[in-house]
Order: sequence, then C-alpha cells, then structure tokens
Amino acid sequence: KLHFVFTCVPSSVLCTLQGTPRVPAFSKDGDFVIGGIFSIHYQLFTVIYSYTTKPGPPRCTGSLNTRVLRFSRTMIFAIEEINNSSELLPGIKLGYQIHDSCIAVPVAAHVAFQLSNGQDPMFYQGSNCSQSGVVMAAVGDSGSTPSISISRIFRSFSIPLVSPFATCACLSDKQQHPTFFRTIPSDQFQADGLAKLVKHFGWTWIGAVRSDSDYGNYGMASFLDAALREGICVEYSEPFYRTDPPSKIKRVADMIRRSTATVVVAFAASGDMKVLLEELARDPPPPRQWIGSEGWVTDPHLMSFTFCSGAIGVAIQKAVIPGLRDFLLDLSPIEDAFNCSLTESEKDADLNKRECDGTEDIKRLENPYTETSQLRATNMVYKAVYAIAHAIHNAVCEKTNSTIHCDKNISLEPKQVFSKLKKVNFSRNGYHVSFDAKGDPMAFYELVNWQKSESGVIELVTVGYYDASLPTGEQFRINGNLTWLDGGTQVPVSVCSESCPPGTRKVLQKGKPICCYDCISCPEGEISNNTDSPDCFLCHEEFWPNAKKDKCVLKPVEFLSFDEVLGIILVVFSVSGACLAVTAAAIFFHHRTTPMVRANNSELSFLLLFSLTLCFLCSLTFIGAPSEWSCMLRHTAFGITFVLCISCVLGKTIVVLMAFKATLPGSNVMKWFGPLQQRMTVVCLALIQVIICTIWLVVSPPFPMENITTYKEKIILECALGSAVGFWAVLGYIGVLAVFCFVLAFLARKLPDNFNEAKLITFSMLIFCAVWITFIPAYVSSPGKFTVAVEIFAILASSFGLILCIFAPKCFIILFQPEKNTKKYLMNKN
Repeated sequence: KLHFVFTCVPSSVLCTLQGTPRVPAFSKDGDFVIGGIFSIHYQLFTVIYSYTTKPGPPRCTGSLNTRVLRFSRTMIFAIEEINNSSELLPGIKLGYQIHDSCIAVPVAAHVAFQLSNGQDPMFYQGSNCSQSGVVMAAVGDSGSTPSISISRIFRSFSIPLVSPFATCACLSDKQQHPTFFRTIPSDQFQADGLAKLVKHFGWTWIGAVRSDSDYGNYGMASFLDAALREGICVEYSEPFYRTDPPSKIKRVADMIRRSTATVVVAFAASGDMKVLLEELARDPPPPRQWIGSEGWVTDPHLMSFTFCSGAIGVAIQKAVIPGLRDFLLDLSPIEDAFNCSLTESEKDADLNKRECDGTEDIKRLENPYTETSQLRATNMVYKAVYAIAHAIHNAVCEKTNSTIHCDKNISLEPKQVFSKLKKVNFSRNGYHVSFDAKGDPMAFYELVNWQKSESGVIELVTVGYYDASLPTGEQFRINGNLTWLDGGTQVPVSVCSESCPPGTRKVLQKGKPICCYDCISCPEGEISNNTDSPDCFLCHEEFWPNAKKDKCVLKPVEFLSFDEVLGIILVVFSVSGACLAVTAAAIFFHHRTTPMVRANNSELSFLLLFSLTLCFLCSLTFIGAPSEWSCMLRHTAFGITFVLCISCVLGKTIVVLMAFKATLPGSNVMKWFGPLQQRMTVVCLALIQVIICTIWLVVSPPFPMENITTYKEKIILECALGSAVGFWAVLGYIGVLAVFCFVLAFLARKLPDNFNEAKLITFSMLIFCAVWITFIPAYVSSPGKFTVAVEIFAILASSFGLILCIFAPKCFIILFQPEKNTKKYLMNKN
C-alpha cells in the first residue's frame, strides 16, 4: 500500500510525488535528459524484513521539506527557461527526471543506478546494458553523504554529477570522484572562513557540534585544523544525527548547557540542527553565541528558535532569479500546506484536518517554498542546470557566422558532456560559473546574522562577506552592524583564561588545552611587552624592568654624590676636620714662642697639621661621579698624604725617644737626629709611597667603571682599582708605618715627664690602627657607593683620631691653662 503524500497541478506538467523513488517525483521527456536528485523528504521508511517475501524498493516517509521542494522546482524552471531560449540549445528540448532521495544513502544509490540504466527500473540478466535513455548529467544531491555514493556509481559510467549543495571537501578528490562538480564552494573554504570569523572576534574557547555525516565530519575536521592554526581551542566536539536515539541528542544538548564555552560552532545539516534545537528548546541553555555553517544558518525553519538570536554564519551568496517566484506560485497544493485533505478519513480526523474546499491559494501562503527573498542554495541549483546545458550546447552546437546550429540527433554520451563541463565558463544573471581542476567554483560567502526585527521575528541580515580569491588580509570584511546572543550589541567573551597582560607569561594548566593557562609574573630582571606572551626575556645588562615588568628602562646610575644626605654629612665632617687642622695650626703659629709649642717640635707639628689638612680634604675626591682623573687622584692623594702624616708622627715619636736618651750623661744622640735628619726621614718615607703610587699608576691605574653585578636593578659608578696589588701595597705601607710608630710610642709611654707626648701618640696610633683594621672587612663587604663611604669614614676617623689625640690637649693648655705653658712645668719630672 502506497502512502499518498502530495498532489500538484502545474501549468505545463502533470506530476506525482509518491513514496517510492523508482518513479520520478517530476519528469519530462526531451532530446537530452538531465537527472535530478533531491532530498524532498526527511526520512527513509524503515522496514523490518521477514525474509519470506521479496523486499520492496526503499521509499521515503516523514514530513515534506518544502525548501528542497523549491530546489527541485527551480531545476524545472531553469530547464523550461533553457528550452525557451534562442541562444542556448536552440531547437533542442531538455528533459528531466527528478527523484527524491530522502537523505538516505540506500535510496540515493538506488536512484543513481536507475538514472545510469535509463528508463528501465533495473538491470535484467542477459541484457546488453545499453545506455539508451541514460541521463547526460545529473544535479544533486542535497547532502554530501548521498552525493558521495552517487558520484562513485556515476564514476563507472562517466556521468557527470553537478551538486548545488554537497560541500564536503572529500569530493574534491579527483581520484575518488573524477566526474563530480559543484556550484557551491568546498567546505575547506567554509572551514577557513569560520575559523577566521571566530578569531576575528577574539573567541579562543569554543564548543563544536557536527552532523555525524560526511558533511559534518569532514567539515568539522577541516574547521578544527584551521582553528588550531588560528590558536583556537575546542572544549568539546560532539557528533549527532537526526536518527540518533533521544538519549544521545539529550547528551549533546546537556554538553552545550553545562559547558564553559560561550561560543558554539555548529557544522551541521539543517535537518540535524532541527532535532538538536528542539531538544535544547525543552530546557534552553545559558546564552550561547551560535556560529553556523551554510548547511543550516539560512534555513528559515530554524529561525523560530529564539534562543539562537544573534547567530552568525557563512551563507551562499544571495541571488535574484527573475521569474522564479511566479513559476513557484503556479502550483496549487491541497493537503499539508493548508492542513486539509481531499477526502475524509479517520486518520485525518485524528489530525484535526478539515476537508479542502478549493479556495486555498498558495499566493497567500508563507513558507520556505514560497520564500524567494533569500535565494542562496536555490541559485546553486539554477547555476548547476545552466552549467550542464552549456556543456551539452558546446557538445552538439556549432556557430557559423552569427547562426547557431544544434544537432539533436547526434549520439551524445555522458563522457562527452563530462569533457565539455570541465571547460564551461559563463555568467548568468550576473553570477559567474566555472570550475577549477578539482571541479570546485570560486569560493565566495556572505556573512549573515540572525537579528530580531521590531516585531520580534528573527530575520536573516547580511553583514559582510568572505572572498577566498582575495589576498589573505582582504578576504574577510564586515560591513554591517551585528547583534549577538540574546540580541545584545556587546561582543560576547568566550575564553578559557583571560589574556595575560604585559609583565606576565602564560603557564599552561596541566591536562588542559593550550588556551587554558595561568598568568605568572615575570621573574626578576625579565619582562614581557606583549599580551599573552609565552615567555619573559631578560633586559640588556644596562636596563632593568619597570614596576609593571612590561618595559626595560635604563638602570639608575648610582654613586656617592654631593647632593645626597650621606655625601653632605661626609663633606661637612671633611671640611670641619680641615678647618680644625687649620685652626690648630693657627693657634700653634700664634703661640710658636711658648714652651708648649717649642717643646713639641714645632716644625714637625706644622708639617703634621698640613698633612692632616690634606687628609681631610682628600676625602672629598671620593665624592662625586668618578672620572679617570678623580679615580687616580683619590687613591694616590690618600696614600701619599697619609704616609706623610704617619711619617711626621713617627718623626715626633723618635724625637721623644731621642730627647730622653740625650739627657743621659755623655750621650750625643741628638746630633744624629737633628732637624735635618727629621726632615730627611719624613721625605724618604713619603718618597717610598710616591714610588709605589707611581708604579701603580703606570702599570695599571684606577679607572671609572660601571658595576652591574653588585645590584641587578641599578648601576654603581665606581673606581676600579686597576691593580689590586698596587692598592693593597699602598695600604700595607701605611699600615707598616702605623704599627712601627705605635710600637715606638708604646715603648716611650712611661718616660718621666709632665707632658709626655708619647702617650698621646700611642693612643692616636691605637685609634688609627683600630680604624684601618676594621676598615678592611667593612670595605670588602660594603656594596656599591657604601664602599666609598666606608673608605671616607676610615680616612676621617683616623684623621680625627690623630688631631684630637695629639693636638687637642696642647691647644687646651695653650688657650685655657696658660699657667702650665711654662718651661718649669714642662721640665718638672715626676
């Protein structure tokens, strides 16, 4: 028993759509016949075989796909237009056989064999397999999977198949599908376009669903490859099919509901998306930004799912086909479209169908069949028919002068049409048609957006384009205003992890995709100046990161300057010490005739005060930015002045010892250490230091340098020693003299005298040695400018020790106890 589905009465052709594909849905005889294969119904009728009777042919069931019905009627329109043309195939009538494959491979294969075999329903045993009545070419199918099966069957018969809707990139393989052509671009271009679209809006964390078919699986595989190249991560990728159990559809829907990805890319056929969206409508997910392939994003049936408002996708270019709408309206459907039936029946009563009264008018009907404002895939059908017609024209027609002659009696074979089809190159209604070596057309897509109108109805709005023929930077353009999920105007965010700002680096989270990471601050001394930087890099040795660690800045140069507090304090003490020495010298000079001054070797005292003044002032050479001359001056001046100072102290100590030795009967020791010998001693001892300093300056003098190792974050401008041996030789010589002087003074400390200068010298040398002994570890361990400060402190401390211990008591007596400044008091022995 056949299930009656649809009856229509067009103006020129009487046709019957029935449940079996063995009888064409639409057919017409002609000089050359073109086949047509469309999925007019959604499902294949399932039969449980008993194996007791011969199985019947596969047949379609389920609801009618009025959108695909429009495709099949467009094929008829194009053929009728060609038959009425005086330029294309004049004098030749094209026929057609259009079959319903119901998106089922078994039916598609059955139809392919039937079209290959001509008008006979099957091959008969013993037949000569004549190709009489075989179609010259075929248009179809609506899906990639059926088209793959049809193409493999047609390959053996060299019958070209021109598909307006099969986009699987696998069909570009000429080894597997040598006779396959298509007027719709390959999914490879669509996948690249979708990946660039996702990347354009900064979405790096997405979900993906696909039809569990060749269209969905191959398309999604191409998209995932393109997404990987663009740095996009996929949280999940779930396949599904319209005939899957409800539990599997629900599992895919639940994955979308609970995922963290806001963006969902759906590479699916329209029928599959309908099933998924119906399941999601039961419990709408949180707002999701849908990215659609051309297989479903332009289907008006799906725009009733308002939670998909704001969907974006690629679509076949919108076209205008003059006269098509009137042709489509020349049809009076009298059943499902108006929810009525021709005859009353119990089944129709159960479905609440009324009896048709003949007043139904398709012109007032609004459904995908009559919708011609968005002709996209329909134009692909139209171009496919014209491509075949041009191939036949080039095979059977010749142009002499301005007249075209076509031979309809020529024995034309499909392989001839196949050969001519590869070379077609024409334009129709402003749209170019040609095929590359893989049988693919030039890729051009419109970017479309589901936008709610003022009435709340979702409309399809073109907002840009993607042209694969343009250079890489110019392929993608957005010209219109977009609305996003839930009709919002703010671009949604869909990332696994927020972007890492400059100054940080990305550290991948264990076990998660590369888009999931933590932001870690750059280590000390390293920066990152880009967002989402995978690594930090070191600054040049003269640079250091700023506080945000996003830029290298010049390290601050540090030295002991006159402007800073420490420098000012040291300058004050240095100048004060020098003033103190000058004051003491002035006091001594003013009282130079008094016994106190005369008894203490005034000549050496004045020389000592002069050298102390130089010692105080030489510390100033250590302050300020080091230069080549200041580096050489500070160490040599320090070394020579201190030796001069210690030499004077040593001379005074020797004078004290000799003076007491000279008081012994018969002693003439003072004649061996008179004023001349004292001067010579001081000069010789100082000359040795001058020689040491000269050798140091000649061999390896001190020089200014930038110390970048002590502190990482700043540069210390300091004087390098040049020769460490020279520096420690200078200090060592000063130390030897100081120790020798200390020993002599210590030996003379108990000599009987009211004013024994040896005691004062002993105490001053004790301070001097203590200061310089502690100086060594402090000097070595002090960093940066504090090294210089320690050296200055040692100079000042030892200088103050000498002047205070040796001259302060004498100046006190001279100024405040003049009664003790007498020869009698000084000569009075205990």
